[in-house]
Amino acid sequence: MSGERRVLIAGAGVAGLEALLALRDLAGDRVEVDLMAATPDFVYRPLSVTEPFGHPEREHRLPLGSMLRDLGAGHVFDDLAAVDPGRRRVRGTSGEEYGYDALVVAIGARAVDAVPGALTFRGADGVAGYRRLLRDLAAGKTRSLAIAVPGGVAWSLPAYELALLTAMRLFESRARNPRLVVITPEPEPLAAFGRSASDAVARLLERHAVELQPRSVPLAASAGEVLLDDGRSLLAERAVALPRLRGPQIPGLPTNDDGFVPVDEHGRVRGHDRLYAAGDVGSWPVKQGGLAAQQADAVAAAIASWAGAPVRPSPFRPVLRGVLLSGDDPVYLRADSREGHHRSAARVEPLWWPPAKVAGRYLTPYLAARGINVPADPSGTPVA
Repeated sequence: MSGERRVLIAGAGVAGLEALLALRDLAGDRVEVDLMAATPDFVYRPLSVTEPFGHPEREHRLPLGSMLRDLGAGHVFDDLAAVDPGRRRVRGTSGEEYGYDALVVAIGARAVDAVPGALTFRGADGVAGYRRLLRDLAAGKTRSLAIAVPGGVAWSLPAYELALLTAMRLFESRARNPRLVVITPEPEPLAAFGRSASDAVARLLERHAVELQPRSVPLAASAGEVLLDDGRSLLAERAVALPRLRGPQIPGLPTNDDGFVPVDEHGRVRGHDRLYAAGDVGSWPVKQGGLAAQQADAVAAAIASWAGAPVRPSPFRPVLRGVLLSGDDPVYLRADSREGHHRSAARVEPLWWPPAKVAGRYLTPYLAARGINVPADPSGTPVA
């Protein structure tokens, strides 16, 4: 095994585990892989938006130890603190240094408050606060709620889920018609998915009496109103906002103004050899689990080719997939701009298989086989 190339993957989220699985498939024993993460588990959290509404906790955990044993990979119990590309070494938060022949940085991004005065919904971290807000809405103590998508947030889908699930809960509890409004910089709801998705979401919002305030950037919430960037204000007794993402600012890594790492279409960090980034840490503007997995696949193909595998590196060509939870049947959304044509789809039937919230070529089937996010209906086409 002396001819193996050492690959270090920093981060045990969607991008990190997808890269690990893809490398094992594409490069086999040509590479020796270590996963760097100071955690014993991978936590699957994409359904946390349903938890404030009384659903049982949807968090699933995958012990990393069993996965790494399955794949013949090592586990470095440490988090990335700095990178020295010239020496091909990293430093962990423990102070220890580790060498590599190729490095994949997949440590994600930082979620920060973006609308002062609003409750920031960070998935599992926002559940308790949102439950209290729901009780106030149902009891008539709060009569209007704004759900805000801040400027710079390119993944707005959770805002629409919160709005629709809230409307459904209030209808079931016979609350006295509180006003719900989504404030978003987008020209149309979920515009990144194209016309079919926007039209479908607009119909859902109308059916559930949720107002939409498009082309509007929320700046702050106070005294029963939300201040917008054009000087207007929107009346709302309470406001909930998605967080804004910022790059982690790791010493030794180049970054743009927002702290994200600039990469090319193969995930290579610009200006550096055998240094890659995938997922939210990278400079691709849309931060979403399925896209993170596709970026990791492009990185794995480039590394496998470098390691001598008969693999042609495939550049990252995004196919956006999302599942909108509304309290009715989930809506599967897909946007594909490959081959020069933009195709948009929105259906209640799954558009891929397994029909998971996070669609990854390798990670989604791996998790489904272990009972994590098990799909209910074997329809749709495989993730590709």
